[in-house]
Amino acid sequence: MDWTPVLAWLSSHGVRTLIVLVVFGLLVFLVRRAIPHAVRGTVARRMEGKHEEEIEKRVKTLSSVLIDLVWGIAIIAVVMIILSEVGINIAPLLAGLGIVGIAVGFGAQSLIRDIVAGLFILLENQYCVGDWVQIASIGGSVEEISLRRTVLRDLDGTVHVIPNGEIKVASNFTREWARVNMNISVAYDTNLDHAIAVINSVGKEMAQETYWRELILKAPEALRVDKLGDSGIEIRILGDTKPMRQWEVMGELRKRIKKTFDEAGIEIPWPHTKVYFGSLPPADFTAVAPPSPPQEFRTPYEEVLPPPSEEEGSEQAPSPGMLCPTSLTI
Repeated sequence: MDWTPVLAWLSSHGVRTLIVLVVFGLLVFLVRRAIPHAVRGTVARRMEGKHEEEIEKRVKTLSSVLIDLVWGIAIIAVVMIILSEVGINIAPLLAGLGIVGIAVGFGAQSLIRDIVAGLFILLENQYCVGDWVQIASIGGSVEEISLRRTVLRDLDGTVHVIPNGEIKVASNFTREWARVNMNISVAYDTNLDHAIAVINSVGKEMAQETYWRELILKAPEALRVDKLGDSGIEIRILGDTKPMRQWEVMGELRKRIKKTFDEAGIEIPWPHTKVYFGSLPPADFTAVAPPSPPQEFRTPYEEVLPPPSEEEGSEQAPSPGMLCPTSLTI
């Protein structure tokens, strides 16, 4: 077998192909290192004064999208260069790809809608990786964002993949800060001023402790009497926390309020039902039969039949006014 053509190709095109692959590897390595640093500097300047956690989430989100985008473009470029080195004319291929792209564009409008929606999500910074959001009626933590889709994981651990074009409203529960928003119910015979003072003292004491001081931005306190319920009076409590920490703070606050209420003798009510019965009759009450109705108010069925005839064997015809004869002699 003559290896001369193969060796000739390797000596010329093979070297160029190898160089292209090496450059591609170096490019991928540099992109993975350079993009996060470049994005961090830009985001830090644009989000100056924001929490460090918010900056880190923004950097992570933009970096992952940009790396994927550069990776895709680089792969397409490398494939085209290698094909040209192999000897395949890529001009008709590029023209064909353009026509196919137009056809796909008309047939895959939903895909284009997803990409455009994802671009605006990233540009407007609607949410980032690590945020807790509710989109398309699904709530969960954002695990991944791309131009086409958003991946959520809910509290049950279920992963939801949502096309960006399906997102009409995005509710972000963890942007910059979060809020404690809860109601505590007390019994109707409770001194409300005392109960409110106890709630405020519990929230203030909790906000001064070492661990909780790092999570609570504003001490939880009673806002107002929110509702006069069926079983108790509800008091609204508000406070500010760091993002994603409001649920932890509310759980600890409920536990402390319950313990303090028990010590202070303040009742947290549960549903009660009161049943009222009619009054008993007086002791000297004697049942009296109702009087008979007057003669003029008697029904036709109460009319008295005429006496029978004195002649034996005679037939007694019913009286014209008699409606219900009891017997008929024949």
